[in-house]
Amino acid sequence: MSERTIPIVDHRYASSVPPVPRQPQPLTPPLDRLHRPLHDLRISVTDRCNFRCTYCMPKEIFDKQYEFLRHADLLSFEEITRAARVFIDLGVRKIRLTGGEPLLRKHLERLVEMLHALRTPQGQSPELTLTTNGSLLARKARQLKDAGLDRVTVSLDALDDTAFRQMNDVDFPVAEVLRGIDAAIAAGLTPVKVNMVVKRGTNDQQILPMAEHFRGSGVVLRFIEYMDVGNTNGWRMDEVLPSQQVIDRIHAVHPLHPLEPHSPGETAQRWAYDDGAGEIGVISSVTRAFCADCNRARLSMEGKLYLCLFATHGYDVRALLRGDAAAGLDPVSDADLRAALAQVWSQRDDRYSLLRGTAAGQALREQRKVEMSYIGG
Repeated sequence: MSERTIPIVDHRYASSVPPVPRQPQPLTPPLDRLHRPLHDLRISVTDRCNFRCTYCMPKEIFDKQYEFLRHADLLSFEEITRAARVFIDLGVRKIRLTGGEPLLRKHLERLVEMLHALRTPQGQSPELTLTTNGSLLARKARQLKDAGLDRVTVSLDALDDTAFRQMNDVDFPVAEVLRGIDAAIAAGLTPVKVNMVVKRGTNDQQILPMAEHFRGSGVVLRFIEYMDVGNTNGWRMDEVLPSQQVIDRIHAVHPLHPLEPHSPGETAQRWAYDDGAGEIGVISSVTRAFCADCNRARLSMEGKLYLCLFATHGYDVRALLRGDAAAGLDPVSDADLRAALAQVWSQRDDRYSLLRGTAAGQALREQRKVEMSYIGG
């Protein structure tokens, strides 16, 4: 294959086919231009979701006329597994399945089995996790655990049923999500993490009820600043509640102290209750950017690779896996796929959150960014 980049434009986001380098590439895992390794891979398995959360898939955009991808456009389980195997060669040690809502993808436990069977060069299984809205978790938790899933993260933005129904915008009851969390704990998908996106004036009154509900349960509750992902959620800075204020509210009632991160590149700052009732986390992409340690790549359900949650451009990995007759491309070998992906990562310099308040960041904000519902959180 030549060095040229072939632009592929679909009705969603601009992307290009990553070229296969002509020269042999080193077998060592690559570092990007800011010396960040590749460690985490987030794989979206569907662009569909049964919720219409206002900050992610607002109903006025994702309505009955919205054109979702055809099943044939999605990467097959075999293609996902092949890509994951190559990413593991490049340093990936943690794989997270996401969506849309990943549990809407039929027979997802088969994909979990296939990914669980992969091994690192040292013979270890990659850590395998899944993010879900919890609506189908009660019926799926045991199957996922038996297939090899290590743990789950559940998105839950309010404990109050009225507030939760308002945020998911499909009148789904909070009790069903709590039942899914209980099922995940019973199945051993632990530690279960619960992510709450905090939007000032919408659900910030739920911070303390959420903290008090999960204190002492073994569940790790994490509060996420409302972020300007994509272009459809109408993001405004005045709706961001800084994470420090979240900590201050909880600390005033249940004293907290900071904990050290588990590993480099961890997105959440960890805090523990002084009385030993567990821990919480805050993810502060807006007020305390963690780009300097970001070690994550994201693969969309149709095989587009994105190097940042706020990306404006992707790389068409599916064209390398399947070939593309219209572009005159044949499927590539694993070695060529590895070389192409290593080169993409080595050229990465994404750091949107660090640039957000600068002129460069403003220029990026005005471009069409990938939506959270398309690439996963």
